[in-house]
Amino acid sequence: MRQTWRWFGPKDLTTIDDMRQAGVEGVVSALHHVPTGAVWTREEIARRKGEIARMKDGSPAALAWEVVESLPVSEDIKKQKGDWRAHIAAYKESLGNLAEEGLETICYNFMPVLDWTRTDLAFRVPHGGTAMRFDLIDFAAFDIHILRRDGAAESFAEDVAEAAAERFAQMSEDRRRELASNVTAGLPGSTESMSTDDVKRHLAEYDQIDTDRLRAHFVAFLEEVAPVAEKLGMRLCCHPDDPPFPLLGLPRIMSGAADYRAILDAVDSPASGMTLCSGSLGAREDNDLPAIMREFAPRVHFLHLRNVTLEGPGTPASFHEAEHLGGGTDMVALIAEIVREEARRKAEGRADHQIPMRPDHGQDIIDDLGRRGQPGYPTIGRLKGLAELRGIMTALTHPSVSVQA
Repeated sequence: MRQTWRWFGPKDLTTIDDMRQAGVEGVVSALHHVPTGAVWTREEIARRKGEIARMKDGSPAALAWEVVESLPVSEDIKKQKGDWRAHIAAYKESLGNLAEEGLETICYNFMPVLDWTRTDLAFRVPHGGTAMRFDLIDFAAFDIHILRRDGAAESFAEDVAEAAAERFAQMSEDRRRELASNVTAGLPGSTESMSTDDVKRHLAEYDQIDTDRLRAHFVAFLEEVAPVAEKLGMRLCCHPDDPPFPLLGLPRIMSGAADYRAILDAVDSPASGMTLCSGSLGAREDNDLPAIMREFAPRVHFLHLRNVTLEGPGTPASFHEAEHLGGGTDMVALIAEIVREEARRKAEGRADHQIPMRPDHGQDIIDDLGRRGQPGYPTIGRLKGLAELRGIMTALTHPSVSVQA
C-alpha cells in the first residue's frame, strides 16, 4: 500500500514537516477554498502542489500531491436542480486540469446534504484521550427537537424518541448549540458550513427524491464523468455514506456491498470504483469488510483504514472512533485481502498495483488534546494509527509469510 496522509492546506496545524517525519510517502489534499461547483484551475492546482513540495525552511519535502480528496459533487448535481448541468461541465473541466497536473486518483462522495455526521467531536475514551462519536439519542434529539423536522419522531424507534426527549430536556443551551454545530458541520476542511435553516431548505428539496431517484441521479452523473476520467487515465473512487444508514429522512445509496454493486454495474468503467473506508462501512454490523474488499478488489482505488466501536446492536446504532487496531473490524484480515489484491495486480502488470492508503481519523492523544486541530485528524493519533497499520503491512508482506499467495 502507498502510505499517504490527508492535508487540509497551509492552515492545517499538521505541517508538511510533520508528515515527512511520520514517514508518509504521498499526500491527499483538495482545494477546500474553491466553492463547490466551480472549476479547479490549473493555477490553483499547481499552487497546492507547490505548497506540498516544500518544507518550512524551503527545502524539498520529497512529497507530492497524489490523491484528491475531495472533488465535491454539488447538491445541484445530486438533486438535478438549478445549475446541475453547469456543475457537471465544471467537474469535467476540473478533471482535465487535474490530469494535466499529474493527478490520477479522485475521491468523492454522493451523500445528500450532510457529509460525515457526528454528534460529539471530543468524546472522552477510557485512556483519557478523545474521539469523534455518533450518539443515536443525541442525533434524535437534534432531529426531533432542534431541527424539528416533520415526521422526525416517527423515523426513530419509540424508545429512542422517548430517550431523545429526555436527553434534550436535560441539555443546556450551550450543548444544544454545540450539538447543532457538530451535526451541520460541512465537508472536512471546507470553508462552507450550514445552518439549521440551510438544512431544512435542502431537506425540502429532497421531498420528491427517494432512494431509486437519487441512485438514478448518481448513475447519470457517472455516465457523464466516468468516460472523461477513463480517457484521461484517471480513477474515480466513491466514498461510502458516513454513517451508513439513513438520516433526516434522506436516502442513502452507498452504505454496503449491494449499493456498490448496483452503481459499479450500472457504469461499468475501470475509471469508476470504490474508496474502501473501513470506518464508515464498519459502522453497521452487517458489513463484512474483508468480504467487501474481496468482492470489489479490482475496483478499489483508495483506502481509508480506521476502526469504530459499535455501542449497541442493530442498525442504526451509536458508535465512536476506535483505535486503528481496535473496534469491530478485523484490520489484519482486511489488510491481508488488500495485500493479496496488490500481488494479483502486480502479476497482471497493472500500473496501479500499489493502492494508496491513509490512516483515517484518529483519537486525540498526548499533545493533540490541546492543539485544537481539524476534528478527526489529530497529528499524533494518526501517526499512531499509521505506525500500527504499517506494522501489519510489513508483517504480512515479509518473505516468511505466504499471505500474498
